[in-house]
Amino acid sequence: MFLDGENWTAKVQGFKREAWRLETLPWYRVPSEEDEIRDFLAGRRIDPQNHSSGYTEGLRKIRAEGKSKGRVHIVTRPLTEYLRFEFMYYEAHSLAGDDIRILDVTGRPNPLEGVQDFWLFDKTEVVLMNYEADGTQINRELYEGDPGPYVEYQRIALAESVPFQEYVNGGHRA
Repeated sequence: MFLDGENWTAKVQGFKREAWRLETLPWYRVPSEEDEIRDFLAGRRIDPQNHSSGYTEGLRKIRAEGKSKGRVHIVTRPLTEYLRFEFMYYEAHSLAGDDIRILDVTGRPNPLEGVQDFWLFDKTEVVLMNYEADGTQINRELYEGDPGPYVEYQRIALAESVPFQEYVNGGHRA
């Protein structure tokens, strides 16, 4: 079953305890981000300490409700321009409560090689994020099988990654 529109919104907002994502791509082509990326490439930056958006407000609400939202992004250095852009927002999002971690596989084997992007909701539901090679989203597909392997992928990703702030403070900027 493919999820979009209201079905996708209900899934992303309807979790009980935890929404977690694995991101594996160096670039996501999201039409709604085009202007922001262009601004970033032109040298404009947000102030992560004072940034507020619908997304950051949603993160604060999730935290206030005792829920969690997190992700691990698998990267290699040097970071793409898109990842540098995304990291600017990651800082604001992490300050708002998103548990963002980075799994840098530069110079080492990727422990999740071949695993595609996915969302894991409450460790019971998986949504596969299907993309073209260039990062253009094809669709979101509700996975009908056993979520067990995806729970294990999450465990591996969390064990092998470091918190976002630790990563960027460790000198691993682009």
